[in-house]
Amino acid sequence: MTTAPAIAVQNLDRNGFLDLEVDPQLDLIAEINRLKKEKNAVILAHYYQESEIQDIADYIGDSLGLSQKAANTDADIIVFAGVHFMAETAKILSPHKKVLLPDLKAGCSLADSCPPHLFRKFKEKYPDHVVVSYINCTAELKTLTDICCTSTNAVQIIESIPKDQPIIFAPDKNLGAYLVKKTGRDMVIWNGACMVHEIFSHERIVKLRLRHPNAKFIAHPECEAHILDMADYIGSTTGLLKYTINDPATEFIVATESGILHQMQKSSPNKTFIPAPPDNHCACNDCPHMKRNTLEKLYLCMEYELPEIILPDWVIEQGRASIDRMLEVSAKAGLMG
Repeated sequence: MTTAPAIAVQNLDRNGFLDLEVDPQLDLIAEINRLKKEKNAVILAHYYQESEIQDIADYIGDSLGLSQKAANTDADIIVFAGVHFMAETAKILSPHKKVLLPDLKAGCSLADSCPPHLFRKFKEKYPDHVVVSYINCTAELKTLTDICCTSTNAVQIIESIPKDQPIIFAPDKNLGAYLVKKTGRDMVIWNGACMVHEIFSHERIVKLRLRHPNAKFIAHPECEAHILDMADYIGSTTGLLKYTINDPATEFIVATESGILHQMQKSSPNKTFIPAPPDNHCACNDCPHMKRNTLEKLYLCMEYELPEIILPDWVIEQGRASIDRMLEVSAKAGLMG
């Protein structure tokens, strides 16, 4: 089947969000809280969202963990303050709930780097391979996947597959290379990457570490190998947060999207967190897609219940199978998603 996932876009402007004026005098926080109660809605915010959105959310976390939270609530509406593939994952796990995304164009460079129609042809070259896909991919790519993984459980997922079983890993080449190094498995890796995690400057990080000799350098496994080689700790977004809470160090240089620093600072107010510098003129590393969501768009999204994520039944059914297999392995290993 080649039908692409569909999305309801009625009454949206060409930028993918409701183009309406919001009264600058309006108390957006109060209005959003009112709408949550009136509509029995739950707000999920990824760690990379603006701090004001994180602060009003019911749940904050990684993409899969947030979708799992949503599936376990009795909310009628899920408002996902994140990017497109995350809202799709929430819809797959909660097909009977209405899932909203404040800005339809809040995409993902990593998910976009692996178009399903091209991956389908790529997969045909390796008919005996099992496909493992990082959760940060489109709903349709999940239908071409045997088992998903997160950055938290990726090592366990790979190690759960028999050693004589060849593997295709998609879409992130950097996470794939990290997994090859960690597990010793020889995998066929799709050539995709996250723009945010690919532009960290090795030279600028080295200089920053010289200025902060007591700081721990921590990095997300989506970073390039030469960045990971410098790291004192490598982990998922949640893993990085937990590390900064539990480690006795008082200074951390953090190589991932800078939105996570808000939660790190809230959890450890007496510690210092420095965003790792990218190879450009900016002092920090923001995801432009994540930052498309604003309080104004969040309010309008809840008021008018648009944009809504709608997926065909076959995408939900086939995409769900790859996530369920991952959750089974994670449960056996005693891991959360």
